[in-house]
Amino acid sequence: MPLFSSRLTRRRLFKIGSVMAGASLLPRPRVAHSEDLSQVTLRAATFRGADQTFLKETRLDDFPYKVSFSEFNSGNIIAQAINADALDIGGWSEIPMVFAATSGARISIVATLEGPTTDQALLVPTHSTAKSIKDLRGKRIGYVKATTAHYFLIRMLEQQGLSWHDITPVALSISEGLTAMKAGSLDGWATYGYAIQMLEADSTARVLQSAADILSGHYFIGANPLRLQNPAFRAVAVDYLARLNKAYSILSHDKPRWAHAVSPVIQVPEPLVLNYLQSQNRPYHLRAWRRSDIASAQNVADTFARNGALPTGTDLAPIFSPALSKALDHQDVEL
Repeated sequence: MPLFSSRLTRRRLFKIGSVMAGASLLPRPRVAHSEDLSQVTLRAATFRGADQTFLKETRLDDFPYKVSFSEFNSGNIIAQAINADALDIGGWSEIPMVFAATSGARISIVATLEGPTTDQALLVPTHSTAKSIKDLRGKRIGYVKATTAHYFLIRMLEQQGLSWHDITPVALSISEGLTAMKAGSLDGWATYGYAIQMLEADSTARVLQSAADILSGHYFIGANPLRLQNPAFRAVAVDYLARLNKAYSILSHDKPRWAHAVSPVIQVPEPLVLNYLQSQNRPYHLRAWRRSDIASAQNVADTFARNGALPTGTDLAPIFSPALSKALDHQDVEL
């Protein structure tokens, strides 16, 4: 459940400087492009309480082009939508990207988002006697398939000399996992985001092991390759990412405001949202992808291959596109 924030480029395209009193003091991004983009429509993915909410809260949604938002609850579905030419741009972690690439999905990775890893963990019921994942051998463990939860559960098992076959894995959505944990039908749940704070707050569950030191914290911006050849689309995509990144930068410096904006949208109590935001171990940082990002993602693919969840020999490099790299790294997006 990614919440992105912080800078866009190494050159600090967004010169926020010290924490400012409000968004009204910040100049607004505009497209550095000579064409009239008013007839261009960008079909953008948003998670509930994420991109669309951030842009509206910071008043950066006055696009000089059209934006059509679609709400999703997982990155793997966003990847499927881009592959089906039903979407133009969206974000996900390494894991949905690896599964999409292995299936031959038509997607292009155009940027990397470095983010926190502290909002992901393996939970057990509060009354559980388990002290480590070794104590969950043979138990029913829920996870969210083809997500970071799927990946870090495999890695946690490997760290203790266990395999996927040493537990009874149960693939569940976030809502299904919440219901199952509250009903007491799971012995553990690998999950992420606000679900952790919610289950801890009502004493349903506790953290058995954090995934903070397992995950890379890499998220990716995927774009529709059918549109990347169009210069006007590329200009729109860069401007959109600039606006989105500016919004995250503003809110990352004012987390009470961030929590206040998000809470009613996702229907999670504001104190829990604020706790979630304040517990993050690092801010989000958007940049052009690097070769090291491909290597990191390849390690993820290899982990799934060892586990039998993916075939061996997947080459991830072809889905990384340099179409926006120069603009993200070297071109000043005027503010």
